[in-house]
Amino acid sequence: METSAITSRIEIDGHPATAEQLGFLATFPYGHFTAMQVRGGKTRGLELHLRRLDAASRELFGVGLDADRVRELVRHALGTDVVDASVRVYAFQPEVGLPPSVLVTVKPPADDPDHPQRLRAVRYLRPVAHIKHLGGFGQQHHERQAQREGFDHALLVGPDAVVAEGAIANIGFFAGPTIVWPEAPMLHGITMQLIEGALAERGTPSRRAVVRLVEVASYDGAFVCNARGIVAVGRIDGVELPVDVERMRGLVELYDSVGWQEI
Repeated sequence: METSAITSRIEIDGHPATAEQLGFLATFPYGHFTAMQVRGGKTRGLELHLRRLDAASRELFGVGLDADRVRELVRHALGTDVVDASVRVYAFQPEVGLPPSVLVTVKPPADDPDHPQRLRAVRYLRPVAHIKHLGGFGQQHHERQAQREGFDHALLVGPDAVVAEGAIANIGFFAGPTIVWPEAPMLHGITMQLIEGALAERGTPSRRAVVRLVEVASYDGAFVCNARGIVAVGRIDGVELPVDVERMRGLVELYDSVGWQEI
């Protein structure tokens, strides 16, 4: 794995971010972003990332985000010295009526967790859940509280104890040969979309359904997924879930079969 000696890099519209610009974002966190893992200058689901950024910009700012411009800005931030990295692309509007600005952060690459995840259910749903937006105080608060209680992450649950999503990941459940995704307000994550597509190509069942917290023990297991990859869930609150090592290996291999796209 190749990385630059630089531990992090932040650029806005192709230039090093200034303190004034970062101060604006700190005091007015209205915007959206996407997160990706880059390896060898490539990432999975690039078209989905670009589509997400464009759609969210249209909804929040009334104007889209040009895909070619975004790719150019990411390449510029990576430079010639970084080929493996964790990259985030943020869009924000410095002033109403102006085109969105694009902030790109480059950090060292991240790996998957090495153990089944322990999730703490909390009664909270992200506002405007279909957008990966800034200003996520609520989810970060619950995430930290869960970790203080010895869990890895928070699991967001809505009215009637309906499971929605993890604080920073989607969750899927195994029901026989089928993968069940919660039917609830949530972000349709890029990794989730890639898994859905790969499953469909192989003819493996995948569906949406309401999943209530009291029902999780009836499933054959669960996993969470985000830009870092896929990992099994071993526990939700006090409920221990079975971890089928072979099935998880197959799911990870399925995801690994998804092609990488040049940025």
